Amino acid sequence: MDRRATLSTFFGLRSESESQSYAPAPRPINAGLEPFTGTWTKEHAAHLLRRTMYGPTFAQINLSTNAGLQATLDQLLMDPGNPAAPLNLINEEDPNVPIGQTWVDAPYVWNVDVLDYRNRSLRAWFMDNTLTQEGSIFQKMILFWHNHFVVSDVDDPKYAYQYLTVIGNNALGNFKQFVKDITINPAMLRYLNGNQNRNVAPNENYARELLELFTIGKGPLIGPGDYTNYTEEDISEIAKVLTGWVDRGFFTQDANQAVESEFLSFWHDTSSKTLTSKFNNAVITNNGEQEYADLIDIIFEQDEVSRFICRKLYRYFVYYLIDDTVEQNVIEPMAQIMRDNDYDIVPALRALLESEHFFDELNRGVMIKNPIDFINGAMKSLEMDIATDPLQRYSFMLQYSWMLGPLQMTPFLMPSVAGWPAYYQEPAYYRIWINSVTLPYRQNITDAIAWAGFDVAGHFNAINPLELIATLSDPYDPNTLIEDLALVLFPNGVTPAQVDFLKTALIFGLPDFEWTTEYANYIANPDDTNLENSVTVKVRNLIRTMLYLSEFYLS
Repeated sequence: MDRRATLSTFFGLRSESESQSYAPAPRPINAGLEPFTGTWTKEHAAHLLRRTMYGPTFAQINLSTNAGLQATLDQLLMDPGNPAAPLNLINEEDPNVPIGQTWVDAPYVWNVDVLDYRNRSLRAWFMDNTLTQEGSIFQKMILFWHNHFVVSDVDDPKYAYQYLTVIGNNALGNFKQFVKDITINPAMLRYLNGNQNRNVAPNENYARELLELFTIGKGPLIGPGDYTNYTEEDISEIAKVLTGWVDRGFFTQDANQAVESEFLSFWHDTSSKTLTSKFNNAVITNNGEQEYADLIDIIFEQDEVSRFICRKLYRYFVYYLIDDTVEQNVIEPMAQIMRDNDYDIVPALRALLESEHFFDELNRGVMIKNPIDFINGAMKSLEMDIATDPLQRYSFMLQYSWMLGPLQMTPFLMPSVAGWPAYYQEPAYYRIWINSVTLPYRQNITDAIAWAGFDVAGHFNAINPLELIATLSDPYDPNTLIEDLALVLFPNGVTPAQVDFLKTALIFGLPDFEWTTEYANYIANPDDTNLENSVTVKVRNLIRTMLYLSEFYLS
């Protein structure tokens, strides 16, 4: 059943006869990009932060509630810039990189195994960045663009780092410039064979993905080799435009050779290239190393580019289903904002995130969290104590990166150039994340977060239940305690029946005053280990139960 249909029933938004029929349609969401005018509540703040950050805390939700929507968006959409480069924390044998220094510009040496530690350093650094966000949408956008401009299986970590730097430089910038930068990025040149694209034998791989996946999309097939938005002839001509680019620095041992791209004019097709009527029969004449930029400017003259990227943003931040109403009321005006701002990303994204449509209650709790959002959501929202010592933190982040393989979301190892199927594969979309393989792994991870923690490299990375509940509004009241945790962990709060169920995990069927009395006794006697252990076990059991519920899997 469509998740919105389920919520329509939950919120009592359908008639009794509709609720009893098979898979009834949800009530329509007619709201569009008009700014949200309702009363700004903590539930609205939690929804916005949950979609734009990894695991907002109770304090962050309260801060947003007090600040208001516009101030919250101002903070979320600030560009913090790329984080500091990854370091060598473990390999004492790298002659070019002392412990504590970065390896991103250092040459390789073949008599010492430095490739393995640099790859591990990159992955640990990437995961650490997702947990270091300071109230910004930046890291969510990094993952969005990694899934959009896919680069996978490029074995040189220096290439992968530079690719991520390009993503970070453009994550909240200009989409048109982003496409230009990524087109000649060394990692992309290698991944989609742009470095083999020469006038004597044009390679069409990147030209095809530039249109199909990166800018305009195919649209329905009209005829043999003819899609709604471009033709096979366009791909052939675009491949010629892109000839002559190569990458430099792959596994280089030369300290003077940077990771970079280079244009070789003798491998460039200097003929005039004529696109089809899909691009107004544009003719691209020889312009050497700037010809690729001329091409991208022509592609971006087509309005469908703005619609294409806005649909992808919508599916990432709102919901997978884009019907005619959403297309007309949300996608089209959002795309117009993007065009009016010459493809700057933030104005269109802000319009979406401040809209009546975004805050419609049927858009809350309809997304299944991806694995990174799922794990981060637990660790961040529950304020896990993660090591600050660089080596201990690196070790934990590396272990975290290994968790993602069984959950089927490993960065830098995408299943295809189209990215993770959950963001494009009909009809399942987000439901692809949950299956007989991934579900037990998710449950094992939340069990560890709630109970055992992660003892890595001499540091116990774990939540502190008593410190956590002390940050809530009234930890003495079991009902309020559960409601506050639900605000943080669940997209739609809890019903009275759910509160009663969860109290059985906290106080095992006893009257409410039993919890109030026991917690008060602990507060009065904080050095009594028996009282501390008793309260801790109860809270851990409550958290574990909440992390087991399907509500925690949703955003």
